Amino acid sequence: MSTPETPRVVVAGAGAGGLVSALLLACKGLDVTLVDPAPEPGGKMRALSVNGAAVDAGPTVFTMRWVFDEILAEAGSSVDELVSLQPLSVLARHAWRGQTDTLDLYADVQRSADAIAAWSSPAESRRFLAFCDEAARIYRRLESPHIRSSRPSFWQMVADLGVPGLRELAALGPFASLWRTLGRHFQDPRLLQLFGRYATYCGASPWQAPATLMLVAHVEMEGVWSVQGGMAHLARQLAGLSAQRGVRFRQGCSVNQLRLEGGKLRGVQLDTGEVLPADALVFNGDVNALALGALGPQAAAAVGPTMPLQQHSLSAVTWAMNVRTQGFPLTRHNVFFDADYRSEFDDVFRRRRLPGRGTVYVCAQDRLHDGVDAPAGPERLLALVNAPAQRAGEPLSLWEIDTCEQRSRALLQACGLELEISKPVQMRRRTPEDFASLFPGSGGGLYGPATHGWMSLFRRSGARTALPGLYLAGGSVHPGPGVPMAAMSGRLAAATLMEDLASTRRSSRVHIAGGTWTPSATTAATP
Repeated sequence: MSTPETPRVVVAGAGAGGLVSALLLACKGLDVTLVDPAPEPGGKMRALSVNGAAVDAGPTVFTMRWVFDEILAEAGSSVDELVSLQPLSVLARHAWRGQTDTLDLYADVQRSADAIAAWSSPAESRRFLAFCDEAARIYRRLESPHIRSSRPSFWQMVADLGVPGLRELAALGPFASLWRTLGRHFQDPRLLQLFGRYATYCGASPWQAPATLMLVAHVEMEGVWSVQGGMAHLARQLAGLSAQRGVRFRQGCSVNQLRLEGGKLRGVQLDTGEVLPADALVFNGDVNALALGALGPQAAAAVGPTMPLQQHSLSAVTWAMNVRTQGFPLTRHNVFFDADYRSEFDDVFRRRRLPGRGTVYVCAQDRLHDGVDAPAGPERLLALVNAPAQRAGEPLSLWEIDTCEQRSRALLQACGLELEISKPVQMRRRTPEDFASLFPGSGGGLYGPATHGWMSLFRRSGARTALPGLYLAGGSVHPGPGVPMAAMSGRLAAATLMEDLASTRRSSRVHIAGGTWTPSATTAATP
């Protein structure tokens, strides 16, 4: 029960970052209200109803389980109490136009190396093992000074890394692109495509993303899980736990104005006209929305200038489907590559158009674990093609989107996958304009600012802003996009807010304890 002295916090946005912030702040005894315009919590972790079936239409990959292990331990719960996870031995199945052989990557590094040896060559297999070693070293170096830190600066990270860490990053080539670094490791162009695609996890082009993003390969090798009930179920379970810990939910409304007294936050106004008293606001939305004035001039000034169009990350065209399939042996995660990989990113980032030869990702959501045969009837699929964020004053035309769909279907067919779509209700499509409408300020970009250039590690906003009482969480702030990183941003926002309540010293640096993560005996035994 709150008292007049209990700090009151409003969290705006029920995505992963907002849910985690609300949960942890409530566990610290604060009076927390979570406000979100959607009818259900989840943010980008949303499901669409397609011909009577719920299809995850946002994030589909659950990685970095340790993030949720630590967060839920703080909340007096655990991942296993919250959701049922199925470890995947096959991380993803990869196919190329015009080639009959596919390549599976596994949670077991040696098994992946053996598959690469048989599919490409023993020499590439050895190069892959060396690549994995380097990716693991980079991850270990950056986890503590970057991921767990509230907002790392270049010089602070230099101090945290020390001489051995700096030597290791220097060997990687601090100014090199991911693509250039991959070229040092692999000679088979298909492997360059496969590992270059990890840049898209941060909404970036492999030709512009920093080489440090090779650590994404290590993250996946550490384990990928499917969530029974989907990622939207994870969001609902987090919301349920938050409610048990005292968080009040206000779905179907938004915060649209701050109430300030003496330069400090004293409340927020909802779009319904209602005013909620608040000593702090955690904004779990795209930071660019604040810069554009979504919560008034004081909030805009506190977060800095608006983001130029060219800095927006990738968007997507997605198709949520409930259809029969035949031909290609789908696993949970499947990637279909076309030729001329560079043209895909030139189209998206330079020409600001849908790719003529785009990679297609397909999540087969009824393949809950490896080795599952195709369902007897329709199965739930999410297909995704990279797209540019909104073009200023020129939305994608219906002709462009239809053409992209036809090209994508043609690539799937060339790789052996047939989709039997007989009725319009079997598919729901989303475009950059849809995402821009769902997530104000994003311009349709799904990952905040694109992670381009080595200084992008330090360019994202941290949890604390220049306006006392205003904090930031979500995929557009540090440490970055993706469900585990957005969750970590929520944890950092909660820790920063609690530190500010306990101290008026504004120069302190929040750091989440834990250091370099080492799997427990139980976790290490699972992929």
